[in-house]
This record gives sequence, structure tokens and C-alpha cells, in this order.
Amino acid sequence: MTEKRKRRVVVTGLGCVSPLGLDVASLWQGFMEGRSGIDYITRFDTAEFATKFAGEVKGFDPLNWLSNREVRQMDRFIHLAIAASDEAKKDAGLSTITDEFAPRVASIMGVGVGGLESIEITHDKMREVGSPKRISPYFIPMMISNLAPGQVSMRHNLKGPSYTVTSACASATHAIGDAFRLIADGTVDMAFSGGAEATVTELGIGGFNAIKALSTRNDAPQKASRPFDQDRDGFVMGEGAAVVILEELHHALSRGAKIYAEMTGYGATADANHITQPAPGGEGAIRCMTLCIQDAGLQPRDVDYVNAHGTSTPVNDPLESIAMKAVFGEYAKKVAVSSTKSMTGHLLGAAGAVEAVALAKAIENQCAPPTINLENPAPECDMDYVPHKARSMKIDHAMSNSLGFGGTNATIMFSRYTE
Repeated sequence: MTEKRKRRVVVTGLGCVSPLGLDVASLWQGFMEGRSGIDYITRFDTAEFATKFAGEVKGFDPLNWLSNREVRQMDRFIHLAIAASDEAKKDAGLSTITDEFAPRVASIMGVGVGGLESIEITHDKMREVGSPKRISPYFIPMMISNLAPGQVSMRHNLKGPSYTVTSACASATHAIGDAFRLIADGTVDMAFSGGAEATVTELGIGGFNAIKALSTRNDAPQKASRPFDQDRDGFVMGEGAAVVILEELHHALSRGAKIYAEMTGYGATADANHITQPAPGGEGAIRCMTLCIQDAGLQPRDVDYVNAHGTSTPVNDPLESIAMKAVFGEYAKKVAVSSTKSMTGHLLGAAGAVEAVALAKAIENQCAPPTINLENPAPECDMDYVPHKARSMKIDHAMSNSLGFGGTNATIMFSRYTE
């Protein structure tokens, strides 16, 4: 930990709704089983689409969390955020956030796109009748991205800073990093932070098909997300939400909270290179990981496990591997690396939140999730990617990378809590 940081930050609650299930236990069980949550899309007719599968959240009924009226006033990404926040709050052992404490609790979420489904539905209704009179008065608050943390703050009485971070696939990781710094610097004592995304829609799938970013392995959806594999052909879209509750250490101890891990480091950089292509040699990712490790007061050899960005795209996987090898040097062959996107798909702005949950659970259980579908590693991808099966191992320090369009990079570090 850097000398300037006086306050320690710990993880005391986890919540998740993902393609592997409707809670954290289901997510972790899926990881331990090496099970894919990818299947054929059910939310719209894919007959005209090049990609016909995704990581949908299955069996999710927002009425289990919200009233009929509330459901109609929110987009799906907000429904998912609410569900994850409820689980995280319960998991953290929190009851009512009192008005006295509320100003010391932040609500910061990463959302890459926002209410895409609401935009599509509203546009279709307006064109159908040829009049803007069909636009719902709730349309704007349904689709704007800051209503994920906004609705979470209103639901749980969180009166500290409340905002959305939008930085493509790094959104949730940046949000968690921002929350970390707000607590460490003394601005707040607690934060509900994470990410939410629901872009398994016609425009979402069609748009990423248009730039040929998605896998088209329609004959074998569960084999389609294959990070670091020679036969990868693009990423798989996923949807979901995850929330981690970060808390100042003494506050957590004073209320007897369970501590999953300590958040010890955060790095953020930009490639300043290209709208979709990483910087040559992974230069931006190298600086990002290095800053995170330094921020945690660690050396590269101290890192036991990395949850890689690992998107299963031809460009990302080799460049991220090159970047990790540059950061870890001679230790690169010893650090365990995996991509849980092989099981969940890529949740865009919410991806880093699900992967933060994976870090906390990995430290709690001393077990690294696997990279499934890694049958034929690409020549440039020659690290230890924990293939096929979860691995019991010592994990004192675990790191997660998120690298997004526009050249935005974020890395966080969770460490085993010690007094």
C-alpha cells in the first residue's frame, strides 16, 4: 500500500446476476464446474443475425425484486443492478442505512451502454404511429446510464456520491477503482459499486456483428468463448450485473462484518492509439498493470492470480498476453491467469464487476477459476491460463484487467486480508 493512503478498504458484500445464475453462489458454482452460461438467444428472433447466441440471464423475473409499476419504469439493466445490489447488501449484513450514515455511502456503477432495449422499443412505437405521443414519460430515466446507481441509491438510502462511469468494457473496473479511492481518501466510508449491462438486443448484437467483433460459432455456442485459443473468432455478448460493497476497514470491524478481501491497488491508463485496437505491444495495459501493482505496494512476483480481460478476440488475447509477460518478466510463466469470460461471455460495462466478484471468491476459497474451451492455445498465448478446471492454490494477491474500446484500461488488486 502506498504511504499516502491512510485508510484501508475491504470488501464486505457481494451480489451478482449473471448468465451462470441469479446469485453469487450460482456464479461461483459455475466457475468451479467449468460450466458455460452461453446458449441460443431467446429475447428476439435471430434469423437474420450472423450471431445467434449470447450469455443471457436466464429465469430472471424482475417482479421478484420490484413492483409492476417499478418494472415498467426501468430498463432491464437497472432491474439487474437492483437485484445485485440487494444481494450485496444482504451479504454484507447491512439492514437499513440510517439517515445519519447515508451521506457516507456512495453508489458508483459502471455501465457501458445503458437502456438500449428501451431505446429500441420506444423508437419502434413512435415510428409505428408516426407520433412522439407514444413516448413514455419514463423513457429518459429508463435509458440513461446513471439511473443504475441512481435507483440503487434511492432503494438503499445512499446519499454519498452517486454516478455512472462509462468507459466501454472498463466501466465497472473504473467504478470500483473510483469507489476505492473515495473511501481511502476519507470522502465516504462505504460504497455500493460494480456494473450493469443488458445489451443482448437487436441493436446490440447487430452492431457488434457489423464490426465483426462477435463469434459466429452458431453450431456450438458453449464452445464459442475461447480466450487465448488458436480457433477463437470473436467475443460472446453477455448480460448481467454485479455489486461489491467496499468499506473502510475500521468501520467494517466495528460492526463485525465478514471480510472477503482487502482492495489494495488500482491503475488506470489510456492507449491514445485507436478506437478499437490496443496500443502496439500492449503499452497502455503494461502501464496500467504496473501502476496497480505499485499502488498496492507490491512487486510483480507477489501477484498469484490474474483474471485477464481475455475476450476471445484475435486482437486482445495475444496483446494482453504480451503485456502481462512484459509486466511479470521471468515470473510470467508462474502466475496463474484465467478468463472467466469463457463461461459468462463478455458483459461489456459490467464485465469488471463480475470479475471483481471472481477475485474476492478466489481469495476466499483459495481457488482460481478456469479458462474453459482452451483446446489449442495460440502461439502468442503461452502463459498458464488455468485450462479447463478450477485450481486450488495459494492466492494472497489477485488482479483483474479490463481493457476497452477507445483505448481505456483499468486494473484492480484484491489481497487476502490480514490485520
